[in-house]
Amino acid sequence: MALKKVKSVRTGAIFTLPYLVGLEHGYFAEEGIDLELVAPGSYDAVLKPIEEHELVSSFGGISKPFESGDVSLYRACEWGQIRRSADSTRGGQIIAKRAAVASQAIFVRPDSGIHHPQGLAGKTVGVNFHHGSHYLAIQSLEGFLEPDEIKVVHAGGPAERFRKLREGEIDAVALMEPWTTAAEKLGYVLITEAFYVGSEIASADVDPETFAAVDRAVRRAVKKINEDIRPYLHHFVDEVPAELVKLTPEDFRLGRLRYADPEPYPEGEFERTYRWMVKWGLISPESTFTSIVDNRVVSV
Repeated sequence: MALKKVKSVRTGAIFTLPYLVGLEHGYFAEEGIDLELVAPGSYDAVLKPIEEHELVSSFGGISKPFESGDVSLYRACEWGQIRRSADSTRGGQIIAKRAAVASQAIFVRPDSGIHHPQGLAGKTVGVNFHHGSHYLAIQSLEGFLEPDEIKVVHAGGPAERFRKLREGEIDAVALMEPWTTAAEKLGYVLITEAFYVGSEIASADVDPETFAAVDRAVRRAVKKINEDIRPYLHHFVDEVPAELVKLTPEDFRLGRLRYADPEPYPEGEFERTYRWMVKWGLISPESTFTSIVDNRVVSV
């Protein structure tokens, strides 16, 4: 029987690990899926931090291959996927929660004198607009600061954000693994950290039967990861240049690396998140649950 071809973006290991493990163990082929992980688009160059999110496309950087039609699946944060589904010209919709439950952490330089979130009032926090770092930085700080005291700025991908922090171009950055481990090993100061849900966005050609096969393979991979993630930590190590800091598998806090079976994206969760995005001016108020979400995964 011929395998069904499915292309997805090869994002960071923190988000893509179930796919990498599933490929390594042949789970996708056993489910009739010829999965190809396509190299992501490069992060857009950011010569200086950008303060207005309207100036940055929700399909910029590593999400470009989805909107261009080069891939059919793309996984990212809950907020960003709502925005992309609203912006998509090819009919992309959220079809399930993703398996990765990631975290973003805000760091400052060791000599900054900042020790808690209130110390970031009026300080620039480097993020990647329309990605998890952007939204979670706001949510992590809004309980401590007034809205006009939160100064998130677009500073590019995680490597570029870290470089800008190190060189003093911005005051703080939001990072995910493996950059959180790299920052801690280099002595940078953790200010706040939180976990967040993400989702899969898909084009119409990923029909429910095809995604069901992908989903079965991902669930098998999640089980394998949760049995023992340590054999797969090399994927994280490989993402940080050794000339910056040499990471080892032993450096990682395993509690930060959380994976769960994909689930449908409930309307109540969507509405809560959507209202928050509208409140912050991160999306227009016209979209509806049915236009953004087409659940193609079932609870088991």
